[in-house]
Amino acid sequence: MTEQRPFWETKRLDQMSRAEWESLCDGCGKCCLHKLEDEETGELMATNVACRLLDRRTGLCKDYKHRRTFVPECVRLTPKVLAEIDWLPSTCAYRLLDEGKPLPDWHPLKTGDPDSVHRAGVSVRGWTVSEDDAGDLEHHLVDRDI
Repeated sequence: MTEQRPFWETKRLDQMSRAEWESLCDGCGKCCLHKLEDEETGELMATNVACRLLDRRTGLCKDYKHRRTFVPECVRLTPKVLAEIDWLPSTCAYRLLDEGKPLPDWHPLKTGDPDSVHRAGVSVRGWTVSEDDAGDLEHHLVDRDI
């Protein structure tokens, strides 16, 4: 009997159903952190400041369906816009699959456990602050891979 490979290994991103696409999100929350851009070099610098809608414990949006009503600049990830985005975390499943790389062993689709991303230490849990409490973003720069 042949073993069936999971959808993320057999389908291109643009072939996935909406449910399959959404399930790729590991819940790390790092894409919801504010970044600052150096005006001279264009380099993006990471902060530990999270969008006000991010649940910093679960790594998920508190109002995903209506997020753009409250945060108009929130980016809706699609296969088409992936090539234009240079700030997704190096561990992001969308980015990894777009680059032809495998999902990490801790990814919830592989473990069956949404907390595996937190146990692996690759989420926002425990080291971020809400933008409502942060003040000046320049005081929140971090030297982390996000």
